[in-house]
Amino acid sequence: QVQLVESGGGLVQPGGSLRLSCAASGTIFGFGRYSMGWYRQAPGKQRELVAALTIAGSTNYADSVKGRFTISRDNANNTVYLQMSSLKPEDTAVYYCNFYPVRQTSWGQGTQVTVSS
Repeated sequence: QVQLVESGGGLVQPGGSLRLSCAASGTIFGFGRYSMGWYRQAPGKQRELVAALTIAGSTNYADSVKGRFTISRDNANNTVYLQMSSLKPEDTAVYYCNFYPVRQTSWGQGTQVTVSS
């Protein structure tokens, strides 16, 4: 079983930046063999894909975050990151990492990001 633990969320003003981290642990061998994604769920909305990074190194971003968010990974430390810049109030959500495509059994607790003045 793989555990994914997100961290790095918080309260930030519009225009600010945050970097989220997701550490994978448990029964996972060759973390670099897995495509990973960041997802978010805002109050009253469905969970959506924010960014994905495939094992081939290609990226996929939601239109709403293109040019502002960057996904990256450190395979040696089984960690995936989401650098978020120029944050907007509409980015407020709980952010989760998971495999890409998702494994329903791998959702973690997420990390809350609140963008507000």
